[in-house]
Amino acid sequence: MKIEILGTGCAKCKKLFENTQEAVKNLGASAEVVKVEDIQQIMNAGVMLTPALAVDGEVKSAGKVLSVDEIKKIIS
Repeated sequence: MKIEILGTGCAKCKKLFENTQEAVKNLGASAEVVKVEDIQQIMNAGVMLTPALAVDGEVKSAGKVLSVDEIKKIIS
């Protein structure tokens, strides 16, 4: 599973990245968590609001910082 955090590096983007890493660790999931900060890649994914969370290329959330529990529900 590949989880992408799409955002330009703002505080909210960093928090979503941290929460995602925590959720993956809590679930014991084998997932690659990466940050995408290139604005062109973010736009190509169809994201207009950041931060956004994408799982295996599919955008699951945009424009808000999800909690660890919310992320666990998405990726489990």
